[in-house]
Amino acid sequence: MLKIQEFNELHSAEELLFIGNAWDLLSALTLEKAGFKAIGTTSWGIANSFGYADGELIDFDRHLAVIKSIADNVKIPVSADIEAGYGHDHQKTILENVLRTADVGVAGINIEDSLKKQKGLRKLKEHCNLLAEMRTMLDNHGYKNFYINARTDTYFQLQNPFMETMNRAKAYVEGGASGIFIPGLTDDEEIREITLNIDVPINLLSLPELTDFNKLKELGVKRFSFGNALSDKIIAYLKMNASQLLEKQNTAFLYEK
Repeated sequence: MLKIQEFNELHSAEELLFIGNAWDLLSALTLEKAGFKAIGTTSWGIANSFGYADGELIDFDRHLAVIKSIADNVKIPVSADIEAGYGHDHQKTILENVLRTADVGVAGINIEDSLKKQKGLRKLKEHCNLLAEMRTMLDNHGYKNFYINARTDTYFQLQNPFMETMNRAKAYVEGGASGIFIPGLTDDEEIREITLNIDVPINLLSLPELTDFNKLKELGVKRFSFGNALSDKIIAYLKMNASQLLEKQNTAFLYEK
């Protein structure tokens, strides 16, 4: 419960919460040592580390084991990315997976409204009901104030997403969301409008055109994360060095400072 409280307080601090996204224990420990105040797992990065693409293709037990290893070994709060809940849109299974995730010691989750078996978003009323049941279940199991970061994929899936995003964000807050995560939102005016009208912390995702968190702080954003960008960069570096080893037939460059 202390980490849940600490995580909530990080969202209400004056400084923007810069989340370090980890995909295994080593990356989490490295981010913690670097000074990040909280860890958010990246489902994309975890899936990649086991040879899967993102999109709930990895077995949930395997995914959860990585989350648990991170939560067990870092001292800072951890938020778990569980995509749409790994329940194939079956509400009972999603709720069970949320509770199992809380039980491994994380302080919060990201839960998204994207459908996994088909393109599209879960119906607004259905997703609000899911969030409300999630909040009630967590409260009843001793996880009061557990941080539910409700992710909406409107900017990834809709042509003109602003109004739908605003409607969903307000409804998700009423359903019990602690914060709203809007990956793909990059326009300054739309960011400002959303932060002014949604009464919970707004989380944005780093993209090539959205990188300066000091500017985001001025726009009212409270949380910023880089998702799979760091894991992708490290994988690319690994591939490049592996190719060089075969090309050069010499390991000397591995020891260059």
